Amino acid sequence: MIETGQLVLLISRKNKRYMQKFDPEGELHTNEGKILMSDVAEAGFGKYVHSHLGRPYLVLKPTLYDLIKSVKRQTQIMYPKEIGYLMLKLGIGPGSTVIESGTGSGGLTTALAWTVGDTGRVITYERREEFYNLARKNLERVGLSHRVEQINQDITEGFRHSGADALFLDVRTPWEYLDSIPDAVIPGAMCGFLLPTTNQVSELLHGLERGPFKSLEVLEILVRQWKPVAERLRPDDRMVAHTGFLVFARYMQPMERPKVEAPEPAEPEAPENGGDPAEE
Repeated sequence: MIETGQLVLLISRKNKRYMQKFDPEGELHTNEGKILMSDVAEAGFGKYVHSHLGRPYLVLKPTLYDLIKSVKRQTQIMYPKEIGYLMLKLGIGPGSTVIESGTGSGGLTTALAWTVGDTGRVITYERREEFYNLARKNLERVGLSHRVEQINQDITEGFRHSGADALFLDVRTPWEYLDSIPDAVIPGAMCGFLLPTTNQVSELLHGLERGPFKSLEVLEILVRQWKPVAERLRPDDRMVAHTGFLVFARYMQPMERPKVEAPEPAEPEAPENGGDPAEE
């Protein structure tokens, strides 16, 4: 049963994809004909619906991967290959509060909002107004804007929020903002960073090593697809190789030195014979 307002993904035989919110009275116009949403509802997920020209379209419930790939973008978005590892590394799940800076087009923001659920919250900072507005439209289009608090502000001024379970920065000079992190997250929170070049990673590592951060990790994730043909199984001619470095660190409160009490002065030992030592 497809409910009103639910996202529906329609895929043609040529893998042309159309995603939109379901309206039982609506219709979708494609280059292969018109599709009535009432016919989509009758078919249901996992079945085929036909346009008025008889062209078949597969009706699917979109996955998080589909939502990320469908983001309308004016900036480079994070690839799903990085997002999956990032979610696990930062420990994000239902009910989590996450701070993000560098919203961009909202690809990662979409994934974060999907994962934290209605009991969690995503707080995302973006200094450029055009990206702020684009991300808002992308989130509204997929019905996740109610889980996200967007802030059109440069984090040079610090973070407005505190007590976050995790934090992620996709900004050009993240080492300049490390001093603001302790006031924004809980002790033990995982922090992540995305950078394109090795010299930026080195600069960030210098900053992390000087600060209250532990468990540093640097990595890149490469994905190579294979042609799914049983008789001619081999790798694709192209692969999604380096798209950025991921850096992770855990914020730890500085260790307090334990208070050491001064020892009490020792009492003089009594002589073995019980007499006065001066008389011996």
